[in-house]
Amino acid sequence: MTEPSESMDTASAEQQLESDNVPRGKWKSGRWWKEPTKRDSRMTGIVKSKALKSSWEKKQKEKALKEQFKAQKQVIKDRLAAEKQAIVQARKEKEERKKANERKAEIVQVIRNTTKLKKAKKKDLRKIEKRDTNNM
Repeated sequence: MTEPSESMDTASAEQQLESDNVPRGKWKSGRWWKEPTKRDSRMTGIVKSKALKSSWEKKQKEKALKEQFKAQKQVIKDRLAAEKQAIVQARKEKEERKKANERKAEIVQVIRNTTKLKKAKKKDLRKIEKRDTNNM
């Protein structure tokens, strides 16, 4: 004995064959070369699915996850900024030490007679720097 689902499948297949063999009449427009429009191509044939709704718990989990991600991102950003700041600070301190060491190593000659400065040439004046010798 055959199952009812098999007999239904064969019946629908026979109906499909019959509908395929039915001759088409003349188009209302008279344009016989045009293909019949399919229901899917019409705007009325488009079926919109409803937006999937998520539960409140799921929304809260996603929100918490997003907040956690933002917090981690901020921590990383702060750490990188601190590292960059430390590098800049170290460079600045090194530059200050270098200048201080250069000043300690300089040979200083105090010019008491200002007429020598007036007689000096431009090239010599460029080499001369004014300093406070009391701090050295």
